[in-house]
Amino acid sequence: MNDLLKLEITGPVVMTVAIAIGVGLFLLLFLRPSRQWTLKALLGIVVAAVAGGLTVWIVEDVLDVFHVGLTARVWFWVITGFAGLGLASVSFSHSPRWRKAVAAVSIPVFLLVTALGVNSEFGLNNTLGSAFGISTEGAIQLNKPDPQTSIPAGPLWQNWNPPANMPAKGETGTQVIPATVSGFNARPAGIYLPPAALTDNPPKLPLFVLLMGQPGLPDPQYVSAALDEFAAKNNGLAPIAIVADQIGPDENDTLCLDTAKYGNVEKYINVDVVNWAKANLNILPDRDHWTIAGYSNGGQCAISFAVKYPKMWGNVVDISGEEYPGAEEPAQNLQDIFGGNQAAYDAQKPINIMKGKQFPNTTAVFTVGSDDVTYVAAAKAVSAAARSAGMSVTYYEVPNGGHVGIALNAGLTKGFEVLYPRLGLSR
Repeated sequence: MNDLLKLEITGPVVMTVAIAIGVGLFLLLFLRPSRQWTLKALLGIVVAAVAGGLTVWIVEDVLDVFHVGLTARVWFWVITGFAGLGLASVSFSHSPRWRKAVAAVSIPVFLLVTALGVNSEFGLNNTLGSAFGISTEGAIQLNKPDPQTSIPAGPLWQNWNPPANMPAKGETGTQVIPATVSGFNARPAGIYLPPAALTDNPPKLPLFVLLMGQPGLPDPQYVSAALDEFAAKNNGLAPIAIVADQIGPDENDTLCLDTAKYGNVEKYINVDVVNWAKANLNILPDRDHWTIAGYSNGGQCAISFAVKYPKMWGNVVDISGEEYPGAEEPAQNLQDIFGGNQAAYDAQKPINIMKGKQFPNTTAVFTVGSDDVTYVAAAKAVSAAARSAGMSVTYYEVPNGGHVGIALNAGLTKGFEVLYPRLGLSR
């Protein structure tokens, strides 16, 4: 079963095969057309295509399900898929048996091709398991850190000589991080160990804690892909990464706060996860080598934690993050979480927390898709406040990155470009 869940559902090969089958079935339904059949088929296609466009419009603009604009390619996949379903539907009426049989087979295929196309556009679910919210990562083996391991003076890249048998890539897996203090019900965290950490005498490495979006999985595949590329260029050096779960199995927007409704999320990340990392990972102990990062919902969490716990987090990477906790539904959160107390809600907003304070030794990276209108405004506002508060700020817009996998991957890359020298991993 796990092998099936690991099945890749993205990439040119998968999409080419799926589209070829879909187009083949579509054309088969037009074989031996009479004039009456052709008119009926075209009517079915047009009506269904219009229904597909209305569905996307309702989802995007009326219901605002995703809280971001959908790209033209998402519209294309949905409208095309509906058109195929319209053709298949009319093929059951007053048609020969072979056409009915082709129509029956084509319906699940058209649905599958549409789902694959939309998924590929979002770029966040690369396997069958991730599409269904199921992690396919197994437990990763960890060696307890040796407290006697010395920390050399100067940047790590100057003092590290990789052994000949060092692996070419890092390893990923999961670990259950106990909610000893917080009691928060979190899913197993994703872990990434870079090549240098897999050697016989590994150096102490920086810590990188990543929080994904909502909904989403604490999946290490994205950060591992980015860090493997950087490690390959820097003698196997990279941070040890934890992809922690801040939303829980119900995938709620917990606001990354300690609340009666969702539990002690803030305490889980900044106490339980941090204490577990110190006890179980071979990491450098100082804030300058510690980064809190996040994507979308997790991006807001990251900047909030960075300004609340500046003695802990020396670096922050905010990828397409919200401006403040619960920004997608502020009125509801004001009532549900803060009991209508606007002042209490405002006190949790990063921009307000930074007012009158200085963070002179904090490096902050803010990235966002250039066409991600809502989140561009948030990124500009929060990054400007961070700069005014003395942080060393990098602001970067991913060209046409949207609010999908392109923005996430490019955001991670930009973040590591900025952080690698800061973390002592490159010149």
